[in-house]
Amino acid sequence: MDVTREVILDLIPLVLSGEASPASRALVDDYLKEHPDLADRVRILRAEGFAPTGSSELTPDLELKSLRRTKRLLGLKMWLFGLGLALVSVGLSFRIDFRGGRVVESRFLLSEHPLELGIPLVVGLGFLIAYFVIRRRTSTR
Repeated sequence: MDVTREVILDLIPLVLSGEASPASRALVDDYLKEHPDLADRVRILRAEGFAPTGSSELTPDLELKSLRRTKRLLGLKMWLFGLGLALVSVGLSFRIDFRGGRVVESRFLLSEHPLELGIPLVVGLGFLIAYFVIRRRTSTR
């Protein structure tokens, strides 16, 4: 079997980190016996204590922190949406007048009580904006 140098270069970090299978280690060792220049580079890497970056395993502490952060963000997202929706609904409430079984007039109460209903409306919109920001941060694509 003819193995290219690129394949061996891909396998060397796995061999040095101890994650390669025995067959891959044997393949790399055989290749290094035939190519002393590359074998010297590998010896230097071993002597320097080469540790490949991008290890696929997460520490339990990091996993637990990530889980807690995700749970906290999901809970916050739920509260922001609920409070935002409730406060916007209060701010946009309206009045309907009936006379004789017919609708005579309907109007938003915001025009009659701008301060009392404007503040919940603005705060509710802020909560909904924060909800959509967190939703975007936590979405998976």
